[in-house]
Amino acid sequence: MPGSLAASSRGPKAGGPSKSLSPVVALLAISVFINYIDRGSLSIAAPALKDELRLSPSQLGILLSSFFWTYAGFQILSGWLVDRYNVNWVLAAGFLVWSAATAATSMAHSFLVLLALRLLLGAGESVAFPSYSKILAKHCPEILRGRANAFISSGIASGPAFGIFFGAMLMARYGWRPCFIGLGLLSLLWLLPWAKWMPRGPGLAVPSTACTPGIREILKHRSAWGTFGGLFAYNYLSYFLLTWLPSYLVHERHFSMQKMGGIGGAAYLILALSALLSGWISDFWIAHGGTPTRVRKTFTALGLALGSLFCFAVAVFAFDSRLATLFLFLTCAGAGLCTSNLWAITQTLAGPLAAGKWTGLQNFVGNFAGIVSPALTGFVVERTGHFFWAFAVTAGVLLGGAISWAFVVGPVKPVEWVSQRRTPPDSTGV
Repeated sequence: MPGSLAASSRGPKAGGPSKSLSPVVALLAISVFINYIDRGSLSIAAPALKDELRLSPSQLGILLSSFFWTYAGFQILSGWLVDRYNVNWVLAAGFLVWSAATAATSMAHSFLVLLALRLLLGAGESVAFPSYSKILAKHCPEILRGRANAFISSGIASGPAFGIFFGAMLMARYGWRPCFIGLGLLSLLWLLPWAKWMPRGPGLAVPSTACTPGIREILKHRSAWGTFGGLFAYNYLSYFLLTWLPSYLVHERHFSMQKMGGIGGAAYLILALSALLSGWISDFWIAHGGTPTRVRKTFTALGLALGSLFCFAVAVFAFDSRLATLFLFLTCAGAGLCTSNLWAITQTLAGPLAAGKWTGLQNFVGNFAGIVSPALTGFVVERTGHFFWAFAVTAGVLLGGAISWAFVVGPVKPVEWVSQRRTPPDSTGV
């Protein structure tokens, strides 16, 4: 990555970032890597935690989905905060809160305490994606956004890959409590390099008539609702895998904890590699004449369409563990095509002044999938006794997301907000 995201020497007046983005993007990728390990750690610990605390399947389902109650609910507030205050310190404060909540989980001995800590974790992590979008929209030019978002997206996938692979082994050997406290305390070290290398300076130039739109103005745009629906579909798959993949591999496929960790980790690594590759290809395509509309929408829509097809194949070929595992890997590869371009579309549409609010709104709607997906999957599995319909429902949601990216989202170019279209009076007052 060194040099790949380096700023041009033109400086902010020429529209370039104020300094090299490489350390900034690296730290953002590391933060989301930690973010996804933290939020997925409970699902990895679920089999042991369920037995130790004697939780019912419905209680476990509530715990797995409760994170998203505050994570989704705080998105609008977090989007407002990063547009209103210094985004660097808003991100740092949220990081501190979610790391502390992870460490404190090691001391929980009841359902209610676990529930409260999951809610706190969701509130802390709610600042992450509005902050990422704000930083990239402000400092990263269009032809680099695919790569920048790809590195962050690789953290989204590699976090669960690392968590499910090493977390399963560590929890099997040492128990879940030491893993939670170690993860929470070690994560805090991220704040030291962030304080040193956080982005500074004015960033990309914006028109003199540019303004920060309100929430109602953003909601009037059809493209906003297209990005909301597209993210909901992507998140439905993401949270289905994050919360139920370990149980699926252990109980439906009858894999050992070690084999579950290997297959689950491989699935997320495939998603990460797909995201990295598609991010580089999309930027290369744009640099050689492709329009952001054609390039970004091709990857988002095609990725979810392929993910839908392969996800349904997992259900159809459930009788064969090898085929089901293969199609699971292909589902993740399809989702990876969408990941690196998903947020690039939002950052381009919203622009530097509205990226926080737009992303907050998008994550607010999109992360209802985090509430629906784990709970609905638990209900379906409990009623049917297997995961066939859980995968079939996920495939249908992914198809709807592909349609949303392709036909509801409009041209991928900066939105001209209403107040920007008002011509200011000239110096003569005429």
